[in-house]
Amino acid sequence: MKILVLGIGNILFGDEGIGVHLVNYLNEKYNFKDAEVDLIDGGTLAQRLIPIIVEYDKVFIFDTVDVDEGKIGDVYFFDFLNVPECISFEGSAHEVEMLQTLEMIHLMGDLPETKIIGVVPYVIGEDTTFSITEPVRKAAKLMEKILIDELEKLGVECEIKNPNVKLEEIAKLSYKLGVPKESLKGFEMENK
Repeated sequence: MKILVLGIGNILFGDEGIGVHLVNYLNEKYNFKDAEVDLIDGGTLAQRLIPIIVEYDKVFIFDTVDVDEGKIGDVYFFDFLNVPECISFEGSAHEVEMLQTLEMIHLMGDLPETKIIGVVPYVIGEDTTFSITEPVRKAAKLMEKILIDELEKLGVECEIKNPNVKLEEIAKLSYKLGVPKESLKGFEMENK
């Protein structure tokens, strides 16, 4: 079984990047055994992810969601084909594009079983920040637990390889994770 864990979001806008940060964090923290589990930073690529998504049997997506009367840090877990009425993906451009992407794949008949693990973010205006609000940092623990529980139900062994990794530190580095080191010369940040 091929399983995709896809992190969606714009890391320049604080909580909006939680999906990307979580995927990078889990990639540093765990080894997954007994199934092919790929953790991919989908950023704001939306439709460019179609050839990747259709190759999997099951997909879990970390993203932000807009919820009627939702509070920052509220977590929602649902099947993409059964979205609760209180939830929309209209909070930002990347959410709308991701919704349209999943709908297109579904219309083509190629959508794997897709579950969303979403959190209500603090939405910022034009300022950029790599920081995550406290409610969303706390919510990330629940989002991680939901994913690990679901993977274990599918028979995946989730072995902790790095118990000391911290989401806050990964969030500072998400912009360069997965990028070849030679591409980053001159852009190194001091990691404290």
